[in-house]
Amino acid sequence: MLEFILADLRRNWIGAAALALLVALSTALSVAVILEERALRLGSARAAAPFDLVIGAPGSETQLVLSSIFLQPAPLPLLKDDILARLQADPRVAMAVPVGFGDSVGPFPVVGTLPEAIAMLGGLGEGKGFERPHSAIAGSAVTYPLGTTFQPNHGSPGQASAVHEDVLYRIEGRLAPTGTAWDRAILVPIESVWETHVHHDEGNEHGDGPHGLPAIIVKPGTIADAYQLRQEYRTDETLAVFPGEVLTRLYGTLGDVRGILVAMSIGTQIIVGAAILMIVAVHVLQRRRQIGALRAFGASRPIIFAIVWTEVTLVLGAGVLFGHGLGYFAAEFISDHLSNTAGISLPVEFRREDLLGLAATFLIAALATLLPAWAGCRQSPAEALRA
Repeated sequence: MLEFILADLRRNWIGAAALALLVALSTALSVAVILEERALRLGSARAAAPFDLVIGAPGSETQLVLSSIFLQPAPLPLLKDDILARLQADPRVAMAVPVGFGDSVGPFPVVGTLPEAIAMLGGLGEGKGFERPHSAIAGSAVTYPLGTTFQPNHGSPGQASAVHEDVLYRIEGRLAPTGTAWDRAILVPIESVWETHVHHDEGNEHGDGPHGLPAIIVKPGTIADAYQLRQEYRTDETLAVFPGEVLTRLYGTLGDVRGILVAMSIGTQIIVGAAILMIVAVHVLQRRRQIGALRAFGASRPIIFAIVWTEVTLVLGAGVLFGHGLGYFAAEFISDHLSNTAGISLPVEFRREDLLGLAATFLIAALATLLPAWAGCRQSPAEALRA
């Protein structure tokens, strides 16, 4: 029987391939949505893991996290000058790292900070730290080699304007990989950023004024200290947030979007499934003479049922398998593009529940083929041969 089925599939390979492709495309849509949503959650959570508490001026919590942790360019209001000194003197604070941005070189943002940021990000992979006023530390994904000198451009990557011709940085070291957006950043001493901008847009709200700080990343001594600091610095002058809390809210929105996309993909699969059943039914009707001949040669109804059911199930099963693979590679492609853009690693991975989903899809496909198989075996040999 198996040899007959394989021979039949080879003879009708164009129709079988088209049917399998239709199933694969509808399956790939839902698989890609599920995998990509998971990759965004895992990647952003890992990228925010080194950063316990972020303090900025009052404004949008989401934008504060996106700008300070994920280095997404946006104008942020400045903190008052004494906030950093107050945090550094606080015994509850293990580390307070300022973040000053607004410059870039090529596609990489230039971030002003302190030497403590190197330890916070996992240390150096090679080279030296801030040993000179105009030393620079490249992230692991920055393509410039050690020893490269550069003059920063005013503005974020892709939006840079004038070149700061009065300052020249030299890349002295490189950070170990972190999986965060800081892998694509170039760190420089915060004092050099203040000096560079002392005559450029002094005092404006975009973070370019002298001694201006749009954000401070704080590493508390204990969990209790973290909550105390968060409460204490949520005032009319400052805003303190846990990046994890902000991301949780974003995940909620992302989950809603995912639900809509999954519902749309399920609706698409239902429509495709109905179309497939119609195609299979027409296919069985067109083969009535062949089925009748098999009956005339002595094939029983259970044999006819098994042939039709196995053949259609193989085609649909191949489509489901191919669709999962196609969905995985689509999610990988999207993740690679987003990783290159945002600078964070977005892991695409299957989990146990995905295997259960694959098995459920196989089961549904197998059950769906029972109807056309049953219709194919009901006709008598005489009726089939007269068709």
